[in-house]
Amino acid sequence: MSTPDNLPPGQYPLDDFPRFGLRQFAHRFPANPRQVTLTVTGDLAQPLTLADELAQLPAVEQISDFHCVTTWSRRGLRWGGVRFSDFYTQIVRPQAGPDANATFVLFRCQDGYRVALPLADLLAEDVLLASQLDGQPLPVEHGAPLRLVAPAHYGYKNPKHIRGVEFWRDARTYRPAALRFMDHPRARVAAEERGRWFPGWLLRYLYRPMISPTIRHFRRALERHNATTRDPE
Repeated sequence: MSTPDNLPPGQYPLDDFPRFGLRQFAHRFPANPRQVTLTVTGDLAQPLTLADELAQLPAVEQISDFHCVTTWSRRGLRWGGVRFSDFYTQIVRPQAGPDANATFVLFRCQDGYRVALPLADLLAEDVLLASQLDGQPLPVEHGAPLRLVAPAHYGYKNPKHIRGVEFWRDARTYRPAALRFMDHPRARVAAEERGRWFPGWLLRYLYRPMISPTIRHFRRALERHNATTRDPE
C-alpha cells in the first residue's frame, strides 16, 4: 500500500518541524547551547574531551527527511555538520583506541536524554553530527549545539544537545530514557521498527493520539524558556 508522498510505512507529512520528544524533556534545555564540548568514553584505551576538534573534520551538508516514531515526517531538511564516520575514523579510533568489540554506542545529552545505536548503523554515509540547520547554527529547539542526524532511523534515535559519546562492548551501562518497549535497538524507518515486542503498525495507533498534545506541550515550554532567557538589549 502506498503512503502519502511516498513516505515510509505509516508516516504522514507535516509542514512544520516542531520541537518534539518525551514529555518529561519538554522543560529541559542545554546549559551551554553555543559551545560544543564532547566527551568520548567507554571501553577505550584513552578517554577524550573535545571542543574545536570537530571543526577540523570535513564539513558536509545534506538534505534528508526526518521521521518521528509517532508517525509524522518532515521532508527535505538541510543539515550541516560532519559525518559520524569521519569522527570515528579520524578522531575516535586513532586517539581513543576503542576496543575492537566496542560496537554499542551510547549518546548522552545535556538535557539528560540518552539513546544508543549500533556502530555499524552510525557509520552509514548519511549519519551526521550536525551543528547547522538550513545554513544557520542549530536552534535550541532542534538540538543546539550538536545533534545526531541518522535519517534511516526514527527521530528518537537522533539525539539533541549531545555532550558525550560512549563506545561499549555491550549494553551494561544503558538504561533507555523511555519505557523499554519504546526503544528498539535499531529503530529503522524502512522496517517500521517503532519499538520492541509489538509490530510497528500496531504502535502507530498508540502514538498518533500523542502528536498534537505533545507539540502543544513542547511549544509552551519553549515559549516560557525563551521568555526567561532572552538576551538583554
